[in-house]
Amino acid sequence: MREIRLLNMDEKADIKTILLALPDWFGLPDSLESYVVESQKLTVLGCFEETKLIGFITLKPTSEKTLELYVLGILPTYHRQGIGNTMMQAVVAYAKTHGYYYLQVKTLAPEAKDEYYLRTYAFYRSLNFVDVEVLPLWDEWNPCQMMICKTEEVTCK
Repeated sequence: MREIRLLNMDEKADIKTILLALPDWFGLPDSLESYVVESQKLTVLGCFEETKLIGFITLKPTSEKTLELYVLGILPTYHRQGIGNTMMQAVVAYAKTHGYYYLQVKTLAPEAKDEYYLRTYAFYRSLNFVDVEVLPLWDEWNPCQMMICKTEEVTCK
């Protein structure tokens, strides 16, 4: 049985384990550590199978009405099982309950042609996120695609 719920401080320690299991997405040690540290301060929704954390989404308010999907990860053996969509349903419920109208996410832009991040980009597009702009936030070989969606327009399967 799978359960989606908020993580407590002890459970947030498992975020690093999940990110380390995803080197194709989180292969830069400094970035990975930054995600882990920042997630300790933020709201994190986790997907559990029994007592094992198998996926998470860290939520970061960026304005009074906008919530960023700051970092998310699902253990590789659980990919393509609908967990991302299930967690996004919980994110939408959380956002609406807390008065957020928009969700935003930053991901690697499609022009980088990274096979793993192209899957990530396709996932967000399937949820109805739209491109806003490519930001010079990271570096030249790592273009940052900003995407946004109204909470009531997120389309989870």
